[in-house]
Amino acid sequence: MDYILPPDQQVYYEQVWQLVRQVPYGKVVTYGQVAQMLPLPAGVDAEQYKIFGSRWVGSAMAVCPGDVPWQRVINAQGKISERAGALKQRQLLEGEGLVFVKDRVNLKVYQWLGPGHGDEARQARLF
Repeated sequence: MDYILPPDQQVYYEQVWQLVRQVPYGKVVTYGQVAQMLPLPAGVDAEQYKIFGSRWVGSAMAVCPGDVPWQRVINAQGKISERAGALKQRQLLEGEGLVFVKDRVNLKVYQWLGPGHGDEARQARLF
């Protein structure tokens, strides 16, 4: 399947930026997590969105306004995606207190779960 853009790219990007503005200091979200927190864009089926949603979030973050804490969006492995600005992103996150081990952060410690979940870390399951 060829890469496609969201049907109303600007509206989608605005939704991404509004959500990312809510990520607390010292926390991160993944591209896919942001996509899952947003409503399914009009005209896009769920399967298509599973394929493209995280890429669309990445595209939105690449052109975000200056008030969006772009550094708080990382990949699903807890790593910073390799691209221009990656070193700056790591420096900003370390400045917020995140600790990198082997170039990744522990998502169980630093991942934000979304609106309504506060900034408490996700607890590991016992069972």
